[in-house]
Amino acid sequence: MSEIIRTLALEWSRRKLPAMVSRDLDLSGYVDTRPAKVIAVSGFRRVGKTYALLLLARRLLETRSREEVVYLNFEDERIPLATETLSGLLPALTQAHARPVRYLLLDEIQAVPEWSRWVRRVHDTEDVRLFISGSSSKMSAAEIPTELRGRFLLVKVFPLSFSEFLRFRDLAIDLKAVSHLADEKARLLRALDEYLRWGGLPEIALADHDRKLEIAQSYYQTIVRRDIVERNRIRNDEAMKALLRLLTNSVAYTVTKLHNTLRSLNYAVGKTTLQRYLSYVEESYFMFSLTAFAPSVKDRLQHPRKAYFIDNVFISSLSTRFSHSTGRLYENLVAVELLRRAAARPETELHYWKNPLHEEVDFVCRNGARVEQLIQVCSDLTDPDTRKRELRALFKAGRELKCRRLLVITEDYDAVEKVRGYKVVFTPLWKWLLAGASLTVASRPPR
Repeated sequence: MSEIIRTLALEWSRRKLPAMVSRDLDLSGYVDTRPAKVIAVSGFRRVGKTYALLLLARRLLETRSREEVVYLNFEDERIPLATETLSGLLPALTQAHARPVRYLLLDEIQAVPEWSRWVRRVHDTEDVRLFISGSSSKMSAAEIPTELRGRFLLVKVFPLSFSEFLRFRDLAIDLKAVSHLADEKARLLRALDEYLRWGGLPEIALADHDRKLEIAQSYYQTIVRRDIVERNRIRNDEAMKALLRLLTNSVAYTVTKLHNTLRSLNYAVGKTTLQRYLSYVEESYFMFSLTAFAPSVKDRLQHPRKAYFIDNVFISSLSTRFSHSTGRLYENLVAVELLRRAAARPETELHYWKNPLHEEVDFVCRNGARVEQLIQVCSDLTDPDTRKRELRALFKAGRELKCRRLLVITEDYDAVEKVRGYKVVFTPLWKWLLAGASLTVASRPPR
């Protein structure tokens, strides 16, 4: 065991880290937290958790030696996934190095039995900072083992934001010039169209156009097989695949409706099993759902849930109903961005609003007991009936929820209007996505 660790430590000491583009998420800000905490990095498969850890290692190594900073990936097939591996890790590194390890970056550690007990012991007894990552719910705030409660901070990694997408593609856009230079705006909108369809998973964002679909579909197969079916020991994998097909072609769902549809397709799945399957899908981070805004949890459960996916590429590549639906792609992209922003504010809740007349507002942003903002997503407002319908729902929700911050995210309309005593902000999707970005986005910082 110690020989394997020493071999991996030697490989790490000789490994040349590539030039890396910075991301908005910077783990170096967590290096000196007081009191010291275990930093748990969690997120969807292939979203950039390993990249975040290696970017942290690169920055730590600017002022520290390779012996003080060690990175290990437990998906390396040479590492036995056994408790003994972790128990012998620090002693083996101590033998291999002249200096003690100060920063230990462990990727996909949740695959090792008893990992959380080892993390607690090392955190409590050793002078070493732990950064750990995982793609399953075992690394989420809800499922983190009891022994780590109060000892960790959860950092969620999402697909590239639009500003990160531009940076990774090295597309420098002068935002100040977009309003008066047609060529600059055209470049921005072309980039937005690509981001809208193909999403922000880093490998897909950087891939040649003719390989994007192939990579997305391979990701999906891996998610279904490893993160859902194998991890949860699902025997009826065909029913799970059928459920996923239904979800990617649905805007909203109820367990009863899904159950009836699966039965009509000759899949024998009980409602309790179906609820478990849905929880497995969300635990994989592939999908998340929003409940209707209602005073109580019981009231919320009486309404359908709205389904969103962690990246637009899965709608474009998997949905037979929405693959070319601009409205669906707009709404999913906004949902993911809201989830990203909410991750920095744990008290934020996201819902949708719907009344008995089936008038609907896409997003209700709630902070504690107060509704902060209502957001309607409508790419095309040129049709008078569409505009009237969308605004009517927004005004009714505003009155009911006592919220006056009303936002409509559009394709290109940019204005502030006073309607029925309300101030309504209309803003293009690109402008909302880049809110807070510098005047020139995507010029790569020094690496």
